[in-house]
Amino acid sequence: MISPSCPTKTYCKCPVNKPIPASFIAELQTILAANQILTDATECWPYGYDNSRQHRAPDVVVFPQTHEQVEQIIRLCSQYQVPVVARGRGTGTTGAAVPLRGGLIVSTERMKTILSIDPDNRAATVQPGATNQEVQDALAVHGFFWPPDPTSAAYCTIGGNLAFNSSGPRAVKYGTPRDNVLGLKAITGEGNTIHTGTYTSKGVVGYDLTRLIIGSEGTLAFITEATLKLTPIAETKRTLQAIYQTIDGAAQAVAAIMAQPVTPSALEFIDGKAIDMIRSQSTAYLPPNAGAMLMIEVDGQSAGIDEASQQVQRAATNQALQQMVEAKTSEQIKALWATRKALSPALRKIAPKKINEDVVVPVSEIPTLLNGLDQLSEKHKVLIVNFGHAGNGNIHVNLLIDPDDPQQLSAAHACLDEVFSLVLSLRGTLSGEHGVGIEKRDFVDREIDPNTLTVMKNIKKLFDPQGILNPDKVFPLT
Repeated sequence: MISPSCPTKTYCKCPVNKPIPASFIAELQTILAANQILTDATECWPYGYDNSRQHRAPDVVVFPQTHEQVEQIIRLCSQYQVPVVARGRGTGTTGAAVPLRGGLIVSTERMKTILSIDPDNRAATVQPGATNQEVQDALAVHGFFWPPDPTSAAYCTIGGNLAFNSSGPRAVKYGTPRDNVLGLKAITGEGNTIHTGTYTSKGVVGYDLTRLIIGSEGTLAFITEATLKLTPIAETKRTLQAIYQTIDGAAQAVAAIMAQPVTPSALEFIDGKAIDMIRSQSTAYLPPNAGAMLMIEVDGQSAGIDEASQQVQRAATNQALQQMVEAKTSEQIKALWATRKALSPALRKIAPKKINEDVVVPVSEIPTLLNGLDQLSEKHKVLIVNFGHAGNGNIHVNLLIDPDDPQQLSAAHACLDEVFSLVLSLRGTLSGEHGVGIEKRDFVDREIDPNTLTVMKNIKKLFDPQGILNPDKVFPLT
């Protein structure tokens, strides 16, 4: 059953929109200029989407430029009990930016200033609307980078990266946003400004609210500034492409690589079905009957990079290895990664509305997960293609279906239910970097026990007593 008040595919208890009072709009107009407010339904409509393809139209969209404007906006929303959802560029895939109760969308697209870069202290302070790539480009001038690098880096915002704790391939060596943010300036659901973290790389005064807010999908506070921890750009790198006859062989190589002292800066996995799709989009030679491919990157100082690369190659070598290619020049590296990048166009061509999940299991359980996914694919007659960040055990499980076909959609839902059960049975987690939003909301209580959920909900009430910040997300509805 589909609820008329909710865009999700299954019934839920999301409330119907409450009308926005004219007095609320009038007071909003005293905070912002006319060109910072949208109230026309047609103009507001696009801001109800994100990359989950779910949609719910907001009543109002605003474009603040300063912390003070956001503070006043949220205080006004608290006064009128108007739901408010923070939105970056809408690249999230779980519906976290979809305003289920209508209300107000606060777009950060005009809050994109890089406030400071401090090379001496390896820190930079930025507004949430700056894109990941804009920040990386500014930092590179000083010889630094910010480790999180999602696939959508050219378009996604820093605020979105923080909302989902999105990381990308480099997390295997350098960590996630939670590991690379010194502190935050944010606003709670009552419109109160808080400062979290420190400007130093060490500090234990008070609770770690920085890591709590990062990954909370805008349900606890609205981030207006983030002080990022920077990392020097490595002198050089080597890129390896290793192709294996079997999935088990590739998975064994991942475990061996992660067990030796040289931590790769990227360790990406692609299964045999994905390799078959790449062949149709790439001119690179890929051995027949390949069961899996690893893309491995090693970075560091020039003086030791060859030995580091050789050590990783030795760990990656086993009886299932079919082909190992090493790239040293920028042109060679680009050519190897082009093979991997050919996968996304191939997937879009075959199944433009595919379901993409990002589960995580312990590295040692990757073979069991992948073999289990093959069995579920056969059982439910759903084509599943797997790739992802193998060094973290973060596998993107792609169900290639047409969701407009009721039979395929039903089969996919049944299959996905069993995928999540398999992941949890392997001591895994349901999301590594895509978040929960509304797509995984109803599965959360499978992973988190009732007592822990109660603590989390009580934390939500402390930050947001009236429940106006991104309501109906993250936790199952009761």
